[in-house]
Amino acid sequence: MDTGNRGSENEALARNDDYLWDGSGDPDPEIQKLEALLGKFRQDRPAPVFPEPTAPEVVRERRWTFSPRRVRLFPALAATAAAVVAVAAAIFLWHGNTRLPPAMAGWDVSRVAGSPRIGRTTISGKDGTSRLGVGEVLETDHQSRATLQADEVGQIEVDPGTRLRLLTMAAGLKRIALDRGTIHTYIWAPAGQFVVDTPSATTVDLGCAYTLHVDDSGAGLVRTSLGWVGFKLNGHEAFIPAGAACATRPKIGPGTPYFEDATPLFRAALTRFDFEDSTPQQRAADVALVLAEARKPDALTLWHLLVRVDETERSLVYDRLRPLAPPPAGVTKEGILRLDQPMLDLWWNALGFDDVAVWRHWERSWSRTAPVQEK
Repeated sequence: MDTGNRGSENEALARNDDYLWDGSGDPDPEIQKLEALLGKFRQDRPAPVFPEPTAPEVVRERRWTFSPRRVRLFPALAATAAAVVAVAAAIFLWHGNTRLPPAMAGWDVSRVAGSPRIGRTTISGKDGTSRLGVGEVLETDHQSRATLQADEVGQIEVDPGTRLRLLTMAAGLKRIALDRGTIHTYIWAPAGQFVVDTPSATTVDLGCAYTLHVDDSGAGLVRTSLGWVGFKLNGHEAFIPAGAACATRPKIGPGTPYFEDATPLFRAALTRFDFEDSTPQQRAADVALVLAEARKPDALTLWHLLVRVDETERSLVYDRLRPLAPPPAGVTKEGILRLDQPMLDLWWNALGFDDVAVWRHWERSWSRTAPVQEK
């Protein structure tokens, strides 16, 4: 081991240490840079006096000496390190508090024709696009059309003369309000997560495609082309499978669903029963006409009538529905006449449209947040 060279190096380091306190010795270039950086923190008071060391200044067996003079360097280095840490922390916190905002929840809106508007902003141009956010209103005039798209929900085509509002885009519930006009919806979100409020009923998607129209009076009509739709107002509910339609009126709610290829007499009598008849005699006459005109597919309508007619007519509806769609095991006439809900649900499932349990499950979840409809 070359102890002579090692000793020379240690002596040079000791001279550099002297430079830190009294300016003697050879200055270290790195120390001079540090002095320039810390000059603004210079103190005018004299350096503190420390007791004389009792241990050897230099431990010659090590390359870097650990001397009392080197100990005096630690407060300066510690102050520098603290300043660096403080600056780094400030930068980190500043960046942490200035993150870019997340994308606004909503639907992408594309202009199809004319000049649809979101609020007062017109969507124009050949490739006009915009974003409909929660609380905003989309309107089309009589020459405008638009398309709404949400990747995890579906697509909505908006016809001319339509006004709709986006109410919420929550994780399990996407809700819009159709004040007037016509929309064509194609929904691939899980059943029950897309809801449309109208002035006269709430439409709940159960995995489907449908058209919904609302006129200036608030009356509505839904036509289902795929899957099925739930229509509801204040406990008055209707299920509309593919190929069927259902009308709704303000303060009354959904009428009775029907297939659009039903006979004209059947449909006219059903409309009167739902929205026009004002006396028991008129209602009884229209129920009799509906039963007389009913075909096998019209079991859909008769099943809904069971809960809409009075007790004396309910037995007649049951007797006509039974040969069209025989009740499954566990369903009795006595149970149906007293409107036993599990029996009614079993009979619905036997009609072959879909499992009503899907509706019952989602009804509990979305109805808690449904706006109160005017009675």
